[in-house]
Amino acid sequence: MTNPTAMQVPPRDGDPEITPEIVADHGLTPEEYEKVLKIMGRDPTFTELGVFSAMWSEHCGYKNSKRLLRLLPTQAPWVIQGPGENAGVIDVGDGYALAFKIESHNHPSAVEPYQGAATGVGGILRDIFTMGARPVAVLDSLRFGDLDSGRVRYLFAGVVNGVGDYGNCVGIPNVGGEVQFDRGYEGNPIVNAMCLGLMRHEELITAAATGNGAPLMAVGARTGRDGIHGATFASEELSEDSDESSRPQVQVGDPFTEKLLLEASLELIASGAISGIQDMGAAGITSSASEMAGRGGSGVELEMTDVPVREDGMTPYEILLSESQERMLVVAHPGREDEVREILEKWELEAAVIGQVTDDGKFRILENGNVVGDIPALPLTDGCPTYEREGIESEEVIALREMDLTEHMTEEGDLTKDFLLLLRSPNVASKRWIYEQYDTTVRTGTAVRPGGDSGVIRIRGTKRAIAATTDCNGRLVYLEPRTGAMAAVAEAARNLVCVGALPTAITNNLNFGNPLKTHIYYQLREAVLGMREACSAFETPVTGGNVSLFNETDGKAIYPTPVIGMVGVIDDVSKIIHHAFKSAGDDIVLLGTNSGEIGGSEYLYVTSKLVAGNPPSLDLEAERLLQQAVLKMNHEEVLNSAHDCSQGGLAATLAECALGNGETPLGVSAEVDEDLAPIVSLFGESHGRIIASTSPENTERVLALAALYDVPAKRIGTVTDMASGFSIKVRSGSVQARMTDLAEAYFGSIPNIMDAPTGSEA
Repeated sequence: MTNPTAMQVPPRDGDPEITPEIVADHGLTPEEYEKVLKIMGRDPTFTELGVFSAMWSEHCGYKNSKRLLRLLPTQAPWVIQGPGENAGVIDVGDGYALAFKIESHNHPSAVEPYQGAATGVGGILRDIFTMGARPVAVLDSLRFGDLDSGRVRYLFAGVVNGVGDYGNCVGIPNVGGEVQFDRGYEGNPIVNAMCLGLMRHEELITAAATGNGAPLMAVGARTGRDGIHGATFASEELSEDSDESSRPQVQVGDPFTEKLLLEASLELIASGAISGIQDMGAAGITSSASEMAGRGGSGVELEMTDVPVREDGMTPYEILLSESQERMLVVAHPGREDEVREILEKWELEAAVIGQVTDDGKFRILENGNVVGDIPALPLTDGCPTYEREGIESEEVIALREMDLTEHMTEEGDLTKDFLLLLRSPNVASKRWIYEQYDTTVRTGTAVRPGGDSGVIRIRGTKRAIAATTDCNGRLVYLEPRTGAMAAVAEAARNLVCVGALPTAITNNLNFGNPLKTHIYYQLREAVLGMREACSAFETPVTGGNVSLFNETDGKAIYPTPVIGMVGVIDDVSKIIHHAFKSAGDDIVLLGTNSGEIGGSEYLYVTSKLVAGNPPSLDLEAERLLQQAVLKMNHEEVLNSAHDCSQGGLAATLAECALGNGETPLGVSAEVDEDLAPIVSLFGESHGRIIASTSPENTERVLALAALYDVPAKRIGTVTDMASGFSIKVRSGSVQARMTDLAEAYFGSIPNIMDAPTGSEA
């Protein structure tokens, strides 16, 4: 196919001939390749095919999700930068802005867990400081198969070490996150990393290539062959032999170089010598250059022989598609190139002019001055084909949801044995054994460390703070995607208000299987619709995020897991509250109502290895009123503690409040009068509930404020001393245990897996 108006680019010596097999290997369908031919007006070169392959992958082009993502609310008066840039930015008061985003590194972590997780942290840090913000905190959201698998223990140990080592070396505190172990993630771990960064409003910079003739400069580390086609790799299913075949597509990180690049980039932005900056993340130079051109409505011309490389003989194809870490592409103001070099040299890094901004709208690639690629730039970003596919719910899931769970709810009497079994579950037990491997207080801004409902970071020079959390229960989304996604947003909001923060905005990470399958696309569509409904109800716009699809191994998909990263603002750090009970003699108040479902609960999984039943129902208006009530109670300073009631149900939540961080545990004496089976009362995971404690003199005010906001509330017990033990009574059942037994189950039951074998065959 030829067009006399298209620039003819001869094949490069040594490049393979374009065949249908080569096209298929690049992840393009025959129909998509036909579209490439129409855009080009000729057959593409091998280099050009590689560029289209990367930019039209799901990872970069969002072709199976973009139409759905447009349904999400993205605007609010406090949103400074919404989706489309490296990170979202919101106003947090006193002239400060918060940049934040979450991203995945699932496929790399399944193949090479240490580097996969480490480079995931590195990438999200760069997304934040390319906005002009200094990273101040990271969080992680992790999913793995059951810990009785040696393979899972190997993957988990590698990921935790990778997350910890990279963040610790750069000097960014890890202030929170979540982890879940379930057979639904046996083949594919989920590794999502979130980062927060603070800046003054005037320090914001965007990633647009403007100004005809403005020099494009590569700064930071040199380009190697690691990570080539990582974006395409992240847009396909895995198989049993993916470990070895895909290992070269996993990037290798260097956190010490990242620290230097962070400081150099912030100094570079402050100098005014540059007009734009972007991380060379997925698809490397290709994505950064084409996306900057797309935002600026311009073109770019790149000379491959000017790109600093660390390996001899690299081809333009390899240089363009390498995902070597710790690299940036910047647009310098003409005549200030030496200033850019001097700043980078100060930080022992390189800076080289590798091209220029043009006004012809082309993505042009040169090698020794010869054109080896000439592509219209806008179709690379705005021309990626998008699809709205058929979504049909799986009959298997319908059957699981409609399963009769009566036989699992009949037990009565002393339920202490079941309770201790539940408390020992790695999904309920303390995650202290994980987060103690992270530096949680470096830079001394951490106000609330991991282990509670949300992490909190102070804004220096003000009374304000930022709270952040990551949340999602994949089991609930699997059983009912729309309600499950709404529940993830609601739980995130509850976790924020429990520390005294007003929920403000979210970033999301949509982790799903293969969207070409009708039941997977159904999950994706319904989850996005549920997220839209909840975000609209809570006025928490979506400012950005990430989509990770094709999370399947040998055709078996993960649970649909739309992770919510939510941030909130605390006006006065002196009013922060914690999840742990504070004083013996305090009253315990239950806010919200048990809706009576047991479906999708940890209790079912622990006792029967079952993921089934109707997940708990959700009332968004009741959730919003609960948030408002708790924030009002916090403002009036009548609460001594607050803790979201979620995984493990009421009994586990009370135990967590009593045990705290393990240093000064207290006891519990509670009685709950509900017309429900004891299993449901104690272990059901109904939404919209918070356990609060208050001094007896403030109890009536707490109940009055709850009534003011139409929130069901009742005093259910008393905080006691440790020697009095732990006691909960329901209508026909009870739990009674010594606090030492609870502490052993909660803090000491997880096996030491961090010394797991380093080989992938563990």
